[in-house]
Amino acid sequence: MNKTFPDGFLWGGAVAANQVEGGWQEGGKGISTSDMTPNGIFGDVVARQKGDFSIKDKAIDFYHRYPEDIALFAEMGFSCLRVSIAWTRIFPQGDEAEPNEAGLAWYDALFDEMARHNIQPMVTLSHYEMPWHLVENYGGWGNRKLIGFFERYARTVFTRYRNKVKLWLTFNEINMSLHAPLTGVGLQAPCSKGEVYQAIHHQLVASGLAVKACHELIPDGRIGNMLLGGLMYPLTCKPEDVFATLQDNRSWLFFGDVQCRGAYPGYMQRFFRDNGIALQMEASDAGALRHTVDFISFSYYMSGCVTADKEMVQKLRGNILDMVPNPHLASSEWGWQIDPLGLRTLLNLLWDRYQKPLFIVENGLGAKDVPDANGNIHDDYRISYLNDHLVQVREAIEDGVEVLGYTSWGPIDLVSASKAEVTKRYGFIYVDIHPDGSGTLDRSRKASFYWYRDVIHSNGATLKE
Repeated sequence: MNKTFPDGFLWGGAVAANQVEGGWQEGGKGISTSDMTPNGIFGDVVARQKGDFSIKDKAIDFYHRYPEDIALFAEMGFSCLRVSIAWTRIFPQGDEAEPNEAGLAWYDALFDEMARHNIQPMVTLSHYEMPWHLVENYGGWGNRKLIGFFERYARTVFTRYRNKVKLWLTFNEINMSLHAPLTGVGLQAPCSKGEVYQAIHHQLVASGLAVKACHELIPDGRIGNMLLGGLMYPLTCKPEDVFATLQDNRSWLFFGDVQCRGAYPGYMQRFFRDNGIALQMEASDAGALRHTVDFISFSYYMSGCVTADKEMVQKLRGNILDMVPNPHLASSEWGWQIDPLGLRTLLNLLWDRYQKPLFIVENGLGAKDVPDANGNIHDDYRISYLNDHLVQVREAIEDGVEVLGYTSWGPIDLVSASKAEVTKRYGFIYVDIHPDGSGTLDRSRKASFYWYRDVIHSNGATLKE
């Protein structure tokens, strides 16, 4: 077997604006849904008052310190960095006719800094945030008007950065709208299943129009979707468990089916009928959906099990999805089960299903990294996790799967999305920040920094089987 990855394989890391940037009211930025949920995506909406504290307001201050961080990424050898654009930096309210020049200029500077280090940007248009004004005044993605607002935003940034950014993603983990409607589609509780799927429909139409715009404005660019890779196994070989697992996997693969195949699959049409859901569609929607993505990107952290026996279903500690624990797998400190072979399985499943190039844009281990007496962090647990997953990526490539690249989640410590924690760290780079916002924000290299540098420089040859 080839012990290295293909020539041109993109190595790097991934971050999100609302988890690293800070500067929440600088440069004309508007208030986002992330700003209004200071305790994470599953926290309550908080009416922000002047002087209120949220760790996300400052985060790791990437807004001011990005040159230092890009230099550290370059030291590791990154050829790709996935970032997101905060929609509220470009259109602070979301419905303006003209964009905010200060926001556009900041991302110009970021992309220019990346170019100086030969790091290719991959940019997510919407990563777990949207303008709060669109939620308050329009009802979020439940309102069709958001399709036009999003298309204006997408066309604005495509036009502005067409010579600087060639890789784009539409919506981060779009299937998470089923579990966190406010974060995903801007719907405040209570909302019905039908309302959520109507909002998702509007988002899928907007995604198709963004693909169309990207192809028009950046002919040499590529645009993909982004799925939360929620691979599930049947708990037993009982036919009922196998079928329940099929249905569970379809609940998230549906988003890929629409964005890759250009239409709603039959199983979802039955789901809508069985659940009394009648989507309101306009005649142009079918044409918009036919603009399919160029590649599929996804996150992968864990797998889970499914059973038809509802009494056995339980909530994994720290996990965002209901699933039955796999008795054959170990778990992280946050109860996320560790399954490297599952990544190879998922890569093969997606390749077989869509025959489109794949890109792993999130994968990593959250842990409580504690510096020793000399200030060093020996995160061998993270090295082991990433090593074992990357070995399975290499195996999938040998299976014939086309994989474009790998960007680990949180190459530098950041604020977690689920609960806005800073004690849950993913980075190769330690950031001195604490839950109360104290700390110097100084950056330092963990043991995994040097390990990942060697993996990249050897194109995977240093991985241990």
